[in-house]
Amino acid sequence: MRSLLEKQIDWETLLRLADEHGTSSIVYQNCSRLDDAVPAAVLTLLRERYETNIHKSLFLARELIRILDCLATLGIEAIPYKGLVLSEVYYGDMAMRQAGDVDLFVRKRDVERARKAVRDLGYTPRVLIPHAAWQDYIASGYECTFDSPAGKNLLELQWALQPSFYAVDFDMDGLFARVVDVTVAGRAVQTPSPEDLLLVLSVHAAKHVWGRLIWLCDIAQIVKREVLNWDSVQARAREFGIERILRITLLLINRFLAEPLPSAIERAVVADKDARALADEIAVAVSHGVSYEEQQVSYFRLMMRIRERRGDRQKFLTRLTFTPGPGEWEAIRLPKILFPLYRVVRLMRLAARFARS
Repeated sequence: MRSLLEKQIDWETLLRLADEHGTSSIVYQNCSRLDDAVPAAVLTLLRERYETNIHKSLFLARELIRILDCLATLGIEAIPYKGLVLSEVYYGDMAMRQAGDVDLFVRKRDVERARKAVRDLGYTPRVLIPHAAWQDYIASGYECTFDSPAGKNLLELQWALQPSFYAVDFDMDGLFARVVDVTVAGRAVQTPSPEDLLLVLSVHAAKHVWGRLIWLCDIAQIVKREVLNWDSVQARAREFGIERILRITLLLINRFLAEPLPSAIERAVVADKDARALADEIAVAVSHGVSYEEQQVSYFRLMMRIRERRGDRQKFLTRLTFTPGPGEWEAIRLPKILFPLYRVVRLMRLAARFARS
């Protein structure tokens, strides 16, 4: 790293990019070891951001424990992942990742009870789902996001990996069965196995077109720190139709972080010409700060291209077109008996959106 610091660096741009990519704490930790090569003012700004992140991480740790304790008393199994759990387990420091919110997996059958429980703790849903549409939302959606008096978007309860239209039908029962025990903020918690977490984070990064480097850093940490069962990883990726997503992720880690491809999977990754071409295309977009708007035609086309199976692409397109959600329920209120007409509303809203793009 010292050789990099010896080059002419636009420190203002570096600070902006570190903030955008969620890597300010990582940059601070590395720069602080070579403080003689970093301008004092830059190091001061990085340290202030790091200390601010420590305070938020401690707050979220207290909230995580409070929420888990509440759910446990009701017999609700909750699996924290990402955020400060990922940071403490795989970076060895709760504040190495920018603190954002608390992410919890819960079983689909427990969503309603968990939602009521966290509301009693002071959390309020960001999106109000009509009571008549609640079961449809459970079937087609994947999360409830909550605000609290301390801030917005501080809690996400998730019962699936993504909305159903992405057509990644991840085995959530298997994920719960394979959890591992870890310690976060002095409390014993369970979190997804490293193999499951690798796939979960790869799919999450793909949904956002790998647009933030912190997501690649997280996966690289798992690959470096764990002795992964790559046969199991590849088998599950094949089962869920996300082999190409996994390979693009590993290629981008190699490209941006100079981490070698895992030897156990290197041959398959290199042999996938489509994955390599997509990784090159996405790397250029990330390098130039190009963002894919999730409601634009170009985004949906890319989401289809990163899937290797024709059947998954067809499912994605069909579900995207005909699966209504909060946008449709908010646009027009229909009585329960007319709920099938929301598919028509969905189709009309998509057509109008694509016409504008």
